[in-house]
Amino acid sequence: MNEHILNLLEFPKIRERLAAFAASNLGKELSRRLVPSADFATVRADLDETGEAFAIYGQTSPPMGGIYDIRESLGKVKREATLDTKELADVLSTMFGMRAVKKFFKETTDVAAPILKEHAQAIEILGQLERELDNALDEHGELRDDASFELNRIRRERRFKENSVKERISAIAGKESNKKFFQDDFVTVRDGRYVLPVKQEYKSAMPGIVHDRSAGGATLFVEPLEIVELNNDVKELTLAEAQEIRRILRQLSAAVAKNGQVLLNNVDILARIDFAFAKARLAEAMTAINPVVNNEGIIKLKAARHPLLPTDN
Repeated sequence: MNEHILNLLEFPKIRERLAAFAASNLGKELSRRLVPSADFATVRADLDETGEAFAIYGQTSPPMGGIYDIRESLGKVKREATLDTKELADVLSTMFGMRAVKKFFKETTDVAAPILKEHAQAIEILGQLERELDNALDEHGELRDDASFELNRIRRERRFKENSVKERISAIAGKESNKKFFQDDFVTVRDGRYVLPVKQEYKSAMPGIVHDRSAGGATLFVEPLEIVELNNDVKELTLAEAQEIRRILRQLSAAVAKNGQVLLNNVDILARIDFAFAKARLAEAMTAINPVVNNEGIIKLKAARHPLLPTDN
């Protein structure tokens, strides 16, 4: 069946309606790639799979939340690229989804669904990688302080130094004799360094390094000399933190790459399961039935209608 005939039959619209019932982008992609088949075994197997999903959907649905299309990330690590925290968090969330779907079908014993259960059984749980990612990433998808001993040390020391800088510069800003020098009594940051907004005419009264000036030039953002060394310490620790974060991300990305093929296989299974339940939801919406098919060329249509036509109630 060529594309012209499919368009005449408005099959692309049916595919889009099907995609709307998929819970993940993976299932939506399979829905949009659906084409009719003339192979009897394929048609029979697909109908059986949809029938199983329909029977389960009458009671419940598999948990497909938190599942992302991580194939691009898997391609990146295969090329030895480093994933960022968002990409790693999506991998972890999808791995949680894999575990939840596998558990769902293992515990669904009151509905006969051998095809779907076989799909779910093939999902391989990667406990070590899951724990490694979970121990490194917090609930917001950022690296935990204790993602490594070194990162924890650096962040604790940086926070201590930052507090020292804030206390010293706040003391300078709050000193009564200094208040006339400042445009405002707030501390700000320029290029990662804490500065004070000093009026242009009092520049010489506040020795320090000028990092910026206001648009009108009336205010200079000055780093007082007495906190330069502390600011240097903060800057060095910030650079050290960034370096350690890069190292951890490389390490985690390499761990994902090591398990890339298994993850890719699992993603394909999740897509197939989501696709099956999308068909079940569409079937319910259309009040469709599971047809009896044969390979003898016999066609009997009773009260048949185009899938896009409304049902008679």
